[in-house]
Amino acid sequence: MYFPFLDEAPEFNTQALDGLRQPLESGEITLHRSAGAATYPARFQLVLAANPCPCGLSSGKAIDCRCTPMQRRRYFDRLSGPFLDRIDLQIEVPRVNATHLGSGRGEETTATVARRVAEARRAQRARLQPLGITRNADLPGTILRGVLALPTRTTATADRQLERGLLSVRGLHRVLKLAWTISDLAGQERPQPADIDVALQLRHHAQGAIT
Repeated sequence: MYFPFLDEAPEFNTQALDGLRQPLESGEITLHRSAGAATYPARFQLVLAANPCPCGLSSGKAIDCRCTPMQRRRYFDRLSGPFLDRIDLQIEVPRVNATHLGSGRGEETTATVARRVAEARRAQRARLQPLGITRNADLPGTILRGVLALPTRTTATADRQLERGLLSVRGLHRVLKLAWTISDLAGQERPQPADIDVALQLRHHAQGAIT
């Protein structure tokens, strides 16, 4: 799998970014030419980054930022809603200060994180192998709503967002897949309401920067 990284994502052409929507959804890309069409595998994990505003200085106290609200809006309007609907995690990264650099507060080692990820992957494979799938990311909506359907008391928060129009059906499925992964990383048998809440927060957290 490829991991393309697009820095300064709003500076890319909107049509070019929207051209990634179908490959992100299906894992394939189809090229149409006069002589016919050809389909190629195109499964990848897309990573984007953006400044909080065109000048990049509106984070923190934003004392030095001179961008107008309209300039900020135009900057982020280059990332269309349908495109962002296919981005599972949107995380705002705060500015690092000297206190953060010197704290060294309880960071996990790479080896510790790697072990937890490996265990989560084993749990996924064991659960999904009878379904012919190996990863939560590949789960279709029919299975999420069928064999792996969660109780309504677990998905209540996401269901309310769907009813209020704050979450699309595609977004709901992506939240459920992320909640299953969060649950696997915690060593649980299945997601709990708190896992759904975390998945929703990670999907909608960013107010500016996206990664």
